[in-house]
Amino acid sequence: MSERTQKILEGMTLEEKIYQLEQITTSTYLPECNRIDIVTGPDSALKLDKELIFEVGTSLNLVGAETMIQAHDYYMEHSKQKMPPLFMQDVIHGHRTLYPINLGVAASFDRGLAKDLAAMAAKEASLDGVSVTFAPMVDLVRDPRWGRVMESSGEDPYLNGEMARATVEGYQGDMGKYNVAACVKHFAAYGAAEAGRDYNTVDMSERTLREYYLPAYKSAVDAGVKMVMTAFNIVDGVPCVGNKHLVKEILRDEWGFDGVVISDYGAFDEMVIHGASEDQKDSARLAMEAGCDIEMMTSCYARYLKELVAEGKISEEQIDRSVLRILDLKETLGVLDNSYRSVNVEESKRVQLCPEHRALARKAAEESAVLLKNDGILPFCKDVNRVAVIGPLGATGKIHGSWHCGGRAEETVSVLDGMKALLGDKVSYAPGCPIEYDAEDTSMIDEACRLAAESDCVVLCLGEHQDYSGEGNCMTYIDLPEVQYQLLDRVLAVNKNVAVALFTGRPLAISRLDHTAPAILNMWMPGTEGGSACANLLFGEAVPSGKITMTFPRTLGQCPIYYNHYTTGRPKLEEDDLKRVLYTSSYIDSPNSPLYPFGYGLSYTDFEYTDHQLSGTAMTAEGTLTASVKVKNTGKYRAKEAVQFYIRDVKGSCVRPVKELKGFEKIELAPGEEKTVTFTITEPMLRYWTQNLTHRSEKGTFQVFIGKDSTCKPFAEFELV
Repeated sequence: MSERTQKILEGMTLEEKIYQLEQITTSTYLPECNRIDIVTGPDSALKLDKELIFEVGTSLNLVGAETMIQAHDYYMEHSKQKMPPLFMQDVIHGHRTLYPINLGVAASFDRGLAKDLAAMAAKEASLDGVSVTFAPMVDLVRDPRWGRVMESSGEDPYLNGEMARATVEGYQGDMGKYNVAACVKHFAAYGAAEAGRDYNTVDMSERTLREYYLPAYKSAVDAGVKMVMTAFNIVDGVPCVGNKHLVKEILRDEWGFDGVVISDYGAFDEMVIHGASEDQKDSARLAMEAGCDIEMMTSCYARYLKELVAEGKISEEQIDRSVLRILDLKETLGVLDNSYRSVNVEESKRVQLCPEHRALARKAAEESAVLLKNDGILPFCKDVNRVAVIGPLGATGKIHGSWHCGGRAEETVSVLDGMKALLGDKVSYAPGCPIEYDAEDTSMIDEACRLAAESDCVVLCLGEHQDYSGEGNCMTYIDLPEVQYQLLDRVLAVNKNVAVALFTGRPLAISRLDHTAPAILNMWMPGTEGGSACANLLFGEAVPSGKITMTFPRTLGQCPIYYNHYTTGRPKLEEDDLKRVLYTSSYIDSPNSPLYPFGYGLSYTDFEYTDHQLSGTAMTAEGTLTASVKVKNTGKYRAKEAVQFYIRDVKGSCVRPVKELKGFEKIELAPGEEKTVTFTITEPMLRYWTQNLTHRSEKGTFQVFIGKDSTCKPFAEFELV
């Protein structure tokens, strides 16, 4: 705290302090929607005091600089305390200029790119008056049925942590004019919801929680993140927003986080529905005791904290600590000196969707895309006479992704537009079929086949509707709709030169597509410049370099499936994976292996890995070893490659995973160029949560792997002595 914020606190009444802990929608403060004596919309059920509503500390769902100025002025006009609110928004994968969904950005394996993208989003958002973004979402995910996998970095704790750190640094920078405060979410383990169903129960051991699910949040905290949002789910039977072990004991006491903790939308009231609190008053007590500062879109604090103080169940000092954290954040963001902060209507118009931002979004879409299959037909040659763009996702801007903030479909480059910009009037389009999963209309396939038969090559745009992923969009069927397969089969019957551009917000179980399509380029949901990037990639103006960060299953029945699993006492050996082996840990109707493993992604060139080296065979706790490999571009295209470094702890007091990602480096090589990539092994990277739940390394044998993806084999061993 500072002397300034302490002095402000001393001048506030208890009621004014309590209302600093509330968050309601920005629309409450729009004069054309509300009067002083009434609150409409979702806020009406909160039953907040008509005067104290202008002392609320923060608001959410801000869209646009003009809106911010209107809401700000109306609020400040009627506020007695004249303490400006903070305006917050879900700036998830861009503000107005959208880049690929986060699962796609992680596939770039590029920390610098992730940081640059967050900085771009922060600049656009800050000019619109946003002070805080509810991002990054760093929940580790292993089940593609969960709709929110599109917001995450995938299934690996190390990669999640690296992306979390880069994103926080990008958003926050030096907290200057064009930066926003980041809010890491959802603390904790929200990505482990049972059956991949949103808001569902999470039940795991403390070791699993600490080993896999907590590290990315910790990386964000270590990077200086200003806020943390609690999750909707329960952990160990207790809702996260009122979970004292998670918030107070781990986040605050163990990790030393003294920033602002905020609930997710309506989570205070949901403690009652969970059966963890008796009523709203009890929810307020539990949340305050756990260490939650702001309640989002409920009024438990506003209605009951004063009463709880009078009863001696909550102290005013507890409230003061929470208020000081919020005031300190306001001071850090500069709103105590300039309550408008960075909002600028005219500059916002110039910056949003500017050529530089579109170029960065296009680069991100190109480097996030993953080439899943290529039977030698890609890249297509630009010297063709006719190109057919076919499919329900070929001529729409609705490929910019869920959680699209201020992004607009009409401002997004469709695949058709991207192809025409690159190739001119030689490009034609037919939809082929609807996009909905339950669609059965095949009436458009004949026209699509006529166009395909007249064309030299076909870009077939398949996938899922962008609104089928994101919050609340969980699925039990994660393959393509049957009508899309009918379209594919019919088109292939008249033209074999077909590449599928796949648009998805999650890994899909597409064994049938892999078996049938000659080439598959996974574009994810690529953002504002998705169509331009797709055209560049398919026609060789850019070379795919993305690697998937979440395993693609062969079939839904394998889920959850992930690379860093434990072995069992009866493992099915890799060499036996395609055949049935009785009394092993296996299926009778499917291999254990995935369709595409973690870290997998093809290129238009070939990379040769040779001369794997380990600098020694033994290491002390104070020492280091280096592991290296020579990577050579043996193909025809200048391209990038994500070199991946894994370690296996062969024997521990607890069973260890078959391998764990411990490093990666994205390199770029010209044809014929060779580079040595080196990774340093230190004792801290060998630590884990041991049998007695201490975080330490153990003496023994470790295997070392460097390769193109998580299926690479060990090339050396060393002893930790």
